[in-house]
Amino acid sequence: MQTFYMRTYGCQMNELDTETMAGILEKRGLVQVEDENQADLLIFNTCSIRDLAERKAMGKIGQICRGKKREKIIGVTGCMANAKKEALFRNLPHIDFVLGTNNIHDLEHVLDEILATGEKQIRIDDQFSKELDYRIAKRQDKYKAYISIIRGCDKFCTYCVVPYTRGPEVSRDPEKIIEEAKELVDQGYQEITLLGQNVNSYGKDQPDWNCLFHDLLYRLDKIEGLKRVRFLTSHPVDITRELMEAIGSLPSLCEHVHFPLQAGSSRILKKMHRIYTKEEYMEKVILLKELVPGVALGTDMIIGFPTETEEEFQETLDAMKEIRYDNGFFYTYSPRKGTPAKRWADDIPEEVKHERHQRVLALHNEIAGEKMREKLGETVEVLVEKRSSKDERYLRGLTRCWRHVLFEGDDNLIGQLINVTLHSLSHHTFIGDVKALRESLPHPTS
Repeated sequence: MQTFYMRTYGCQMNELDTETMAGILEKRGLVQVEDENQADLLIFNTCSIRDLAERKAMGKIGQICRGKKREKIIGVTGCMANAKKEALFRNLPHIDFVLGTNNIHDLEHVLDEILATGEKQIRIDDQFSKELDYRIAKRQDKYKAYISIIRGCDKFCTYCVVPYTRGPEVSRDPEKIIEEAKELVDQGYQEITLLGQNVNSYGKDQPDWNCLFHDLLYRLDKIEGLKRVRFLTSHPVDITRELMEAIGSLPSLCEHVHFPLQAGSSRILKKMHRIYTKEEYMEKVILLKELVPGVALGTDMIIGFPTETEEEFQETLDAMKEIRYDNGFFYTYSPRKGTPAKRWADDIPEEVKHERHQRVLALHNEIAGEKMREKLGETVEVLVEKRSSKDERYLRGLTRCWRHVLFEGDDNLIGQLINVTLHSLSHHTFIGDVKALRESLPHPTS
């Protein structure tokens, strides 16, 4: 093997896993290529959270396998590997190995076995137990990086496969997290995003550390040169007052919280096993907005969960009107094999799901547009990422509250934190003018 190709489906955790595997392969001497036809090794890092992501992955891998040359090695990794296990060999007979989310450290050994014996290989562990050397990761971005702080989930929402594909929660040693963050800052990274299926649970599985999530954030904020910290994703139950106070007070912590509601009906939330009522959720939102003025909120919503009535769906719309999310991800329900919800009748017709989904999107776009127009005229901090692929006159950057901004400027601004005054909108993207470097801007809230 001399070359490898990787394709990622799914969440940011999958993206970091891909970067880590790419680093392992490059250390082995392989060269990454962008053309699958030029690769000796093809790895598809997959997602099983939603039916569409799984079908996309299966379709693409099946297409590749049908034209597979004998010397190519094809592997499936990620959540779909854990969910389907040996069944993948039956459904995709030309693949050579299946590697679970908790077995990235086995990648080299699996490849050695295939090369030595020609036999198919499978490694699927139920729990993450081996510390990965994330420093080896081949980062896809020069200025923003992911850091894994906790893997797995203990919440067992009735619709979700994550506890079964990622296993129970396993926090990472805070000293290793701090060390990795310092190294990234030394390499010129301006922003890090802390990753976990539920970052708010960090440290609860290791009480001897005496380091919960908000404690970790305070330690990270002390790293000299670390400009921005984000985190994904959160479970509302574990969003504490201490965490809210950290967001409001720490200069490095971006004023954006992904705060997934999932549904506006307390009955549906109970059926989802979300462990909170709508009223409890609202109380936390009110407190967060009080402690962090100008905070931006994101959400996930599942539309058409089994037995959801029109009145309960209207509760979701009412909650969106009250909270006024800045961004969101909205999905129609699809049953996932192995989850409790799979046993229930998927009794909301697809056309009803689709119609409700369109209403949610329309409402969200209206609210998000209103909130963006309220920002026009403000000067905000922007991390300049690259030149726009659609119009090369413009540079493209990201605000602290996860909004994209286009503005004219020289390439020497790329990778810097600058001030941009927002003057207009293009769909869901701000257009602005460069004003000054970040240091002259008061603590930003956009």
